Amino acid sequence: MPTLEINLKDKSYPICVEEGLITKIGEMLKGITEAKKVAVITDTNVGALYSEIVMNSLSTAGFSPCLIQVEPGEKSKSCDTLMKVYKKLIMNKISRWDMVLALGGGVVGDLAGFAAATYLRGIPYVQVPTSLLAQVDSSIGGKVGIDLPEGKNLIGSFYHPLAVFIDPKVLLTLNARFFSDGMAEVVKYGCIRDSALFERLLSFETKEELLEHMEDIILACLSVKKQVVEEDERDMGSRMILNFGHTLGHAIEKYFGYTTYTHGEAVAMGMYQITKRSEELGITANNTSTLLKKVLLKYNLPYKLPPVNKPELIANMSTDKKGSGSYLNIVLLKSIGECFVKKIAQEEIPKFFAL
Repeated sequence: MPTLEINLKDKSYPICVEEGLITKIGEMLKGITEAKKVAVITDTNVGALYSEIVMNSLSTAGFSPCLIQVEPGEKSKSCDTLMKVYKKLIMNKISRWDMVLALGGGVVGDLAGFAAATYLRGIPYVQVPTSLLAQVDSSIGGKVGIDLPEGKNLIGSFYHPLAVFIDPKVLLTLNARFFSDGMAEVVKYGCIRDSALFERLLSFETKEELLEHMEDIILACLSVKKQVVEEDERDMGSRMILNFGHTLGHAIEKYFGYTTYTHGEAVAMGMYQITKRSEELGITANNTSTLLKKVLLKYNLPYKLPPVNKPELIANMSTDKKGSGSYLNIVLLKSIGECFVKKIAQEEIPKFFAL
């Protein structure tokens, strides 16, 4: 089984990648925890597909599982939903010696991880990501949290799981839109630090060919994130490169009320628009935005900014958590596979984002 190890100052944990892994979660957990109860937190869409498989696996391995389901979508990363999760943890008598299992995509992983981080001042949890976006990005690195009306992920913490269990086979049940959603994060990794990955993404002729190599693709993305997280666990320096496309992307999501565009779609637009602009300013190598546009179109991702009130969109960026005092940290490409973080003064943001 391909396994990566995240090695941090105070903690290490494995990331296991294998087809069919979701059917033996209970067996995998027995090797890393002495918990008796496992609270499986998922959404109703994922729950309909995989909760029975996971609950049976846990029961067979000797755990006492309980199921907590939330509504699918970004709206569930809220204070209201978090309160409901806390109440259900209490109702099921989950103690500090028990654990949480996050079964789902990025929303469930962030919500369940934050619930685990704060319930009883912190209980153990594991990530079982079921979306491509979560498998290559959000399930690792320890970022957990919820949204506020003012912006995404404004309440959160760094709280690492005991382990991450990734089953690429579950991606076969993702609909086409959400598969493309995850591919935006895959493209991001190629852009910021792996030009060979970017070239591979351009080379695949069919989705079937891509799926044949999906385990390798996931591991390539995880290898980049592992390096970056180990370099900068708390997101104060080099880890910021993982936010390429996200500053504008989050602003787009907020502008449209988190309903019109998925996270990956918004990030795709953010990556292209900022690269096109930085290329115009002579910061990024010529033709970079053309290559980026080509790969986004290949994986059915948008690149054009929709009709918006640009001052309002730019104002949305002022509450982005990547801000630093009077500056905003923006990730820019030098070329495909090479990036850096640029500080932009708040008063320069409208000029810089002349979209």
